[in-house]
Amino acid sequence: MAAITSANLANAIVKLVAVDALPALMGHLVMGNLVNRDFEPTLAQAGDTVNVPIPPVMQANNIAEGGEVVTQNPNLQNAQIILNSHVEATFQIPDVTKVIAVPDLLRLYMQPAMVALAERVESDLLGLYSQFTANAPLGTGGTALAEGVIDSAETALFNAKVPASEPKYMVVSGQAYSQLRQVPRFSEYNSAGEAGLRALVDGTIGKLKDFYVFRSHFVPKTGTSPVTTHNVAFAKSAMGLAIRRLPKPLPGTGGIAEYAELGNFGMRVVMSYQPNTLAQQFTVDMLYGVGVLRNAHGVQVRS
Repeated sequence: MAAITSANLANAIVKLVAVDALPALMGHLVMGNLVNRDFEPTLAQAGDTVNVPIPPVMQANNIAEGGEVVTQNPNLQNAQIILNSHVEATFQIPDVTKVIAVPDLLRLYMQPAMVALAERVESDLLGLYSQFTANAPLGTGGTALAEGVIDSAETALFNAKVPASEPKYMVVSGQAYSQLRQVPRFSEYNSAGEAGLRALVDGTIGKLKDFYVFRSHFVPKTGTSPVTTHNVAFAKSAMGLAIRRLPKPLPGTGGIAEYAELGNFGMRVVMSYQPNTLAQQFTVDMLYGVGVLRNAHGVQVRS
């Protein structure tokens, strides 16, 4: 049996923090769980570029009896995402041994850090709304979302040849979500059945016009009077979130790091000692970039 030393205890503490970190972050993500995530456990640094391949378009040819096949030279498209966001959340724990003995204390420290990272990812992804230029923006700023606008958004994605098997999402502000719950045809049992009952009693819209509808605090708003809310409707292939590993500190430099990785998502947890405060410092950070992959597979929905 291996002896318990300060070195392996320190590594165990960092691993414990890393295990708790990622589930807490994933639970606070909306957009980050809906878009195409590109994660590889390879080391990278801020400013690196990730190339995301996009399948080419090919044609079906009718081959006559005795004829020959037509060889196509499909052009594999490529979308580039720059890893230009290195975000971190740092906190100190005076008595780390007490935290190990009482796991609920660790969660008390970890949750605010994870929420901060999740909010930054959400804001960056929702900020891509202005890059959806292939489809004309729908709706009018300062006007409540109506059934016809949602219908037009779904039609726009259908015309863009989004595969029927690919889920489609709509992420709206809290106010827009409330407006959709008040559309009579969607919020009453006698007109929408079980879905209407859920909207009326549970407050959840669920699926509407083939969109899974979610709400977020970070849907961008512009203007003053009226304020324009930039909701977005999209397929998963429309946007990408690329994440790469950050290197661990050099041995002997006073920092111990572990990686927390789950479901195409990853971050680094670094523990170091701060002599000025006599406390253990934990830094949770991640390197990522966001970008539009398929312009035609997203549409801005204003309200």
